[in-house]
Amino acid sequence: MKTTLLLTLVLLLGGSVVIAQEQKPAEPEHKLIQFQLALLKRGPKFTPNPGKDVPETQKQHVAYVQSLINSDKLVIAGRIKDDEELEAVYIFRTTSAEEAQTWINADPAVAGGYLVPELHPWWSEDVMKKIKVTTPAKLTTAYLAFLTRGEKWSAEKTAASAEIQKAHLANIQKLAEMKKLVVAGPFGDNGTLRGIFVFKVGSLEEARALAATDPAVQAGRLALQIHPWLIPEGILP
Repeated sequence: MKTTLLLTLVLLLGGSVVIAQEQKPAEPEHKLIQFQLALLKRGPKFTPNPGKDVPETQKQHVAYVQSLINSDKLVIAGRIKDDEELEAVYIFRTTSAEEAQTWINADPAVAGGYLVPELHPWWSEDVMKKIKVTTPAKLTTAYLAFLTRGEKWSAEKTAASAEIQKAHLANIQKLAEMKKLVVAGPFGDNGTLRGIFVFKVGSLEEARALAATDPAVQAGRLALQIHPWLIPEGILP
């Protein structure tokens, strides 16, 4: 996790994975691998009560998502509990956007127009645990933070940005050692979304307090959007 977080945050701040690896020649080798991350947004036929309004589609949707997790095509999937647009986040075990798109298009909730997917390449160490999900699934709440470009974002490398990056990495390592930050990784498409952090803590307030200690956030280079994420129990490290 230590090396992964260092590599992750270098990418988030616009640096180089190669540089990070050269600075740590004695460390055990940890490699970031590419996944496909899907943001599931509300579609034209969205209903806030699918179990009541479209029970058969909801039943098929839940069964399909469980089948993807159990076949290891889907690393993790969970519902976002506090957003008016974003309903769920899925992470697929594939480097291919086309393959992930095929899998997600076959979801009855997507095919029926209740959810609309938006795919992004995403990088992380392969730390999620493989489990079998049964019905009814036992769920837990984690806290998913999207890191975005802040008001003072710049890809330009200066002495000041180097100091912010150094402090940023140190803070991330501290959170990892506290076992509060359990998953982290950058997006690979160089857009507004820079990466995600997953906090394994007791409340949204605690996740926000931990995220607020980030020097890159304090400096305005990065901004955070944090959501409760309802996921199957046992997948997070």
